[in-house]
Amino acid sequence: MLCLAARAAGQAHGLVHDAAGSAIAGAQVIAHSSPENTDRTFVSAADGSFAIDDLKPGHYQFKATKLGFADSPVAEEDLTPGGNVTVTLTLGAHQGFLKRLSHAYAQDWKGTAASGPEPPRRALPSPLDSPPFPNSDWSYGGSPEIGAPDTNVPPLMEALYGGSNGDAWEQSRVKVYGWVEGSFNLSTSHDSNYPSAYDIFANRIEFDQGVLYVERIPDSVQTDHFDWGFHLTALYGTSYRFTTNLGYFSQQLLDDHRVYGFDPALEYVDLYIPQIGEGLNLRIGRFISIPGIEAQLAPNNYVYTHSLLYAVDPFTDTGILGTVRLNDKLLLQLGLTASHDVAPWTKDARPSADVCISYTFNQGNDNLYPCANGINRGRYGYNNLQMFDITWYHKFNKSWHMASEAWYMYQRDVPSVFGPLVPEKGTNGAFCSAGEVRCFAPEWALVNYAEKELSAKNYISIRSDFLDDMKGQRTGFKNRYAEETLMWGHWEGSTVLLRPEIRFDRAFDRRAYDNGTRQSQFQLAMDVIFKF
Repeated sequence: MLCLAARAAGQAHGLVHDAAGSAIAGAQVIAHSSPENTDRTFVSAADGSFAIDDLKPGHYQFKATKLGFADSPVAEEDLTPGGNVTVTLTLGAHQGFLKRLSHAYAQDWKGTAASGPEPPRRALPSPLDSPPFPNSDWSYGGSPEIGAPDTNVPPLMEALYGGSNGDAWEQSRVKVYGWVEGSFNLSTSHDSNYPSAYDIFANRIEFDQGVLYVERIPDSVQTDHFDWGFHLTALYGTSYRFTTNLGYFSQQLLDDHRVYGFDPALEYVDLYIPQIGEGLNLRIGRFISIPGIEAQLAPNNYVYTHSLLYAVDPFTDTGILGTVRLNDKLLLQLGLTASHDVAPWTKDARPSADVCISYTFNQGNDNLYPCANGINRGRYGYNNLQMFDITWYHKFNKSWHMASEAWYMYQRDVPSVFGPLVPEKGTNGAFCSAGEVRCFAPEWALVNYAEKELSAKNYISIRSDFLDDMKGQRTGFKNRYAEETLMWGHWEGSTVLLRPEIRFDRAFDRRAYDNGTRQSQFQLAMDVIFKF
């Protein structure tokens, strides 16, 4: 009995407040055991209280930390077997903004950021870890993940939450954040890597993207009231050419051929109505074209460079898209847009339909996502592509998964490169048969990503890719292409990502790389993303 009593665990409880005596929620309380040199942590509740159970007897040092405040003085207590100690911890005065921001980065890189209990979730368990992967759920476009909580708190918001208006920022749920991305590549091509993307300029160091987000994500976990959100994206860098939308500052690329440019890539509102199905989200504005594995925004991709499949498909649409969750496995999307990559006020705009289904099965380890995207009569216009796409995600085990995508696209009545008609600015004609002034121009492509999680901060990506530009309308060359890429992704905390890769491209039918002078191309490339 005496032996059992000696080993009986104890408890520490208490309060965290500021110098004025106000309770502080969300503070990280650290209990350091001097004999064992170990730490136990707990996050203070809304009233500032905390309780840490199952503490072994011994001498403890208690300290409270929270972004925006100076750490509390250390409180020392001796915990007897089965005992209970009460500790009051007082955080110091607010720190300046830059100090709070640097502290947020330091905590992120050291892995010591405070973490509370898992928030409520009304969806299947997440199949993936993020990081190291871009997303934790099988992704679909055009909507927030219905039923999944918004857990993203980047360093800039951590610093703002720790300021004098922090409560107002948290209650508003408006977030301001972004990233910068730089890259370099060494290529066997001299001038151009195209149709490899995004590193189209060979043997150069580039500033790919500087991106600023301002957003509010609707709460789709709750089911009792309407909620709303919005999103604004400002993008500057060489990547602007891949988001250029006719009518949205498109003269920078189409007329001036600028290397660097600005694009307001995304601007939309989200209206969330929980009473329809298991939740309906209406997105109105300009948004990323919905199907596919890859996205224009750098952190949302497995690999730095993009697949051939992605480089020539649609990028952004303007319109309205409804996403309704029918149950935790099945989701339906219906939309009406102005066609691909054009503003509604341009002459190329035409009413176009989107229909997608997302189905998750095999205990959440598989997902199929077929889409008919931008469907109208299909007559030639600025990226008026009729796109039929399917994506399949599959998880093999805890560390291996794959993502595969295939599409078929076409336009009708495309001007022949051999005829008298001049293609629209920013587009290509088609290699039509002899005597044809216009013709039907189809293409198809497929890509597979094999993904291996090495650790919480490291992963390997293997990409295999094929494109058949049957009439040359997408790349400017009637050609079949393939590429293989091997990449290693490494995170520092959750804010710095390095992605070195090696890539080999092959054009099978004629020279298409380096401005039509090479059939094969080998690259060593790497980007660095710094989030704020």
